[in-house]
Amino acid sequence: MKKFSLPKDGGLIEAGLSRGILHSYERIPAHVYEDEEIASSRIADEVVDAVNSAQGTFKLGLTTGSSPVALYKELAKRHSEGKVSFSNVEIFSIDEYFPAPADQFSRNSHLYEDFLAHVDVKPENVHIPKYDGSCGNVSDQNTAFDAKATGLDLLIMGVGEKGQVGFNEPGTSEKSRTRTILLSYGSRKRQARYFSGNLDVTPRKAIAMGISTMLSAKKIILMAWGEDKAEAVKNIVEVKADYSCPASLLQKHDNISFYADENSASLLTRNVAPWLVGPCEWTPKFRRKAVVWLCETVGKPILKLTQKDYLANGLSELLEQHGPFDKINIDIFNDLQHTITGWPGGKPNADDSTRPVPSSPFPKRVVVFSPHPDDDVISMGGTFIRLVQQGHDVHVAYETSGNVAVHDDVVLQHMDAAREIGFGDRFDEVKEIIASKRPGEPEPRALLELKGAIRRSEAKGAVRSFGLNDSTNTHFLNLPFYETGGIKKGERTQKDIDIIKELLQKVQPHQIYMAGDLADPHGTHRVCTEAVMEALRQLSDEPWLKECHAWLYRGAWMEWELGRVDMAVPLSPDEVIMKRHAIYRHLSQKDIVPFPGEDPREFWQRAEERTENTARLYDELGMAEYQAIEVFVKLF
Repeated sequence: MKKFSLPKDGGLIEAGLSRGILHSYERIPAHVYEDEEIASSRIADEVVDAVNSAQGTFKLGLTTGSSPVALYKELAKRHSEGKVSFSNVEIFSIDEYFPAPADQFSRNSHLYEDFLAHVDVKPENVHIPKYDGSCGNVSDQNTAFDAKATGLDLLIMGVGEKGQVGFNEPGTSEKSRTRTILLSYGSRKRQARYFSGNLDVTPRKAIAMGISTMLSAKKIILMAWGEDKAEAVKNIVEVKADYSCPASLLQKHDNISFYADENSASLLTRNVAPWLVGPCEWTPKFRRKAVVWLCETVGKPILKLTQKDYLANGLSELLEQHGPFDKINIDIFNDLQHTITGWPGGKPNADDSTRPVPSSPFPKRVVVFSPHPDDDVISMGGTFIRLVQQGHDVHVAYETSGNVAVHDDVVLQHMDAAREIGFGDRFDEVKEIIASKRPGEPEPRALLELKGAIRRSEAKGAVRSFGLNDSTNTHFLNLPFYETGGIKKGERTQKDIDIIKELLQKVQPHQIYMAGDLADPHGTHRVCTEAVMEALRQLSDEPWLKECHAWLYRGAWMEWELGRVDMAVPLSPDEVIMKRHAIYRHLSQKDIVPFPGEDPREFWQRAEERTENTARLYDELGMAEYQAIEVFVKLF
């Protein structure tokens, strides 16, 4: 099934461009591919070629975590096809918790499950930096491991959101060797998701290969997938090496490369300002991207840009092909202004020639797909409210139950309330179920059902608050891929897609809204969107789909860059408050969310700051000043 990526619209013309020019802003040459599977296949090419051409034992260093999953599966596949043997390969992992936990909690679980279990690597040739008592104390064993791991033939590693490599956190010395380290609080919070969100049972120490040991490898390949790694990729690839970004310390290696997907590479200069690198294809939307960038660079609104501004900032090609500058200014101003509409479903009986949404049919049938039971109001609550109050037949489809994101204390509080009201006393029974939980194992199904019910009631309360019929227009799909009872989800299958197809056939919408988040390639938002897109592909011959348009919204963390925006829906102060109150209805997600990430703000705060910042950006470009703006990209 095809991975989700945004349609390309203009950009750098790489054909015929020399590698020197393409990588001119990069301290580590970056190889960018459409998705992590294609990139992982290219890395696998390098591994297979190197192993097959090796004389004697080949020493291969491999990374932990989720980044290498696609690579490991590809290498296992090639072995099964007889294209490579690993019988003469020594494997060196870059880190492990200390003390090493049970296999299912191991940092190296993917290494074993997705790779080693399927290839002919000899057990004695697998080296994990963990203490097993075979070599004196842990310090002695670390030294012995480091000696063996020095001078690897090839070292392949993923990088973290803060530029970590292995467990080498910000501040790590470039002279560091394999050693036992205390995990930072931030690192333990990130790792807690693999331990049912329980920080108390999350390891406090680890053994990590050091930067100096890594630099001793003959060749290094770094990799990163997903938009949440974009800042780290830029800092590693383009910014001067700094201890605050440990992977950037590897820039001094003379045989290193970086493999990225389009989303993790989105902040590299060749994507942010490709006109600084080489010739470009100047489509209308790409011209807008360039002008918005220029406004931000020189601190001016669109209509105040001068020819000198264009020439001084690498945009002479744009002037040559689409100038003069004042014409470009007016064209882009009008283009951006026409994205703004107070009628996301189309304004009835209006001239829609410059509006983002056609006026007919009216009212429209609309489906809002929400990965979790609160993404609808967090990400596009103001637009959702507009669609309902402007008379459209709006349906919301909650794709997953979101049950694992409910704290146990919240369940007990609901059971206590039921007891106090007189609806039955099952408090102690539920308390015993909670007490029976074991870290790392799926939660008891009975407990998950209670948590799912809590989230359904909150979702219905939220949409009732602005007038949606929660009995007929809310749909809880409970897609099977999510229902594992733990953080690790199952694979998306046809069962998930069939559930979505059934709803779409029933509603036959004129508009579809879905999450456009491009972060973790294996994250719930992305899996849900790819399931919807596959369902639409399978329904492509349906007559109703010819009049249907799909819009992508973003979550509470990131927003669309204005160069991409196709529709901007302004919100009044009162609508911002109404949206906030809808988010408030999701009480289980306030204050004590089990997996909140590192952002301390509540969801309503993140959402408001994001939409208010978008309104500010429109204002700075010379548009009207609004309280907040929600923006969307049109998929088709």
